[in-house]
Amino acid sequence: MSRSRTRRFLAAFAVAAVAVGTVAACSSDNSSDENAPLRIVASSVPHAEILKFVEEKGLLGDTKIEVSEITGDLDANEVLEAGDTDANFFQHVPYQESWSKEKGVDDLVAVAKVHVEPLGAYSKKVTNVADLRQGATVALSNNVTNFARGLYLLQQAGLIKLDQQLGAPGTDITQISEKNIIDNPKGLTFTQVDPPQLPRTLDDGNVDLAIINGNYAIEGGLNPAKDALVLEKAEGNPYANVLTVRTSLENDARVQKLAEALTSTDVATFIEQTYQGSVIPASAT
Repeated sequence: MSRSRTRRFLAAFAVAAVAVGTVAACSSDNSSDENAPLRIVASSVPHAEILKFVEEKGLLGDTKIEVSEITGDLDANEVLEAGDTDANFFQHVPYQESWSKEKGVDDLVAVAKVHVEPLGAYSKKVTNVADLRQGATVALSNNVTNFARGLYLLQQAGLIKLDQQLGAPGTDITQISEKNIIDNPKGLTFTQVDPPQLPRTLDDGNVDLAIINGNYAIEGGLNPAKDALVLEKAEGNPYANVLTVRTSLENDARVQKLAEALTSTDVATFIEQTYQGSVIPASAT
């Protein structure tokens, strides 16, 4: 994506600038100036909240950051790859790898694993997944990695069985689909939905169960630790959310300072106390 087109994306989807340090225009070219604020595009919950804590806690020293929250259909990786921001903070490692592979991009790198947002299974029709009706409809993410992740959560719940195990040698999560289901005793059917819209499907009379990312569940008024019928296991979870930059900024002093702050015990404690198990520090997985 060209810079001009990316800026049109920024305008069209009204990225909300959140003052964290000194705010400047998102399109200003300060990527090579280590004295300039580091520009970051981030999801509002919990990513921007974590960044706000880092700034207010004084964990960045003299480093300043500018945070723009993602709204609408903005592709934060395209914005980063085009150079219209210096970093993004919204995605987990498998998603970043899948996106880069699909787009033929090789200059994005994760510099800090910060937290995990456990995927959860939610329903307003049953209080136990064992009570799902025969032929129940399950809503899952429409992106490849999170769709596969949802299938593995359904397997964890004992609802289906897949022919490849998560984390096993040779398993490529970007290739996991309904074709890998080898046992589906309830005859579950699946519908794919844009991730931010998944909480709304709970009020859809045609959806029996929704598999929702932790951040979107929180934004939708859900408490993953309390409301999820099944919650993704933390131990060995490969879906850590990461701070991502272009390779040209990997060794930038501002990036290194932010990465250090995001992986600090202060941030881990903030995550544990603020989100009460709905978001988990990567250090605990």
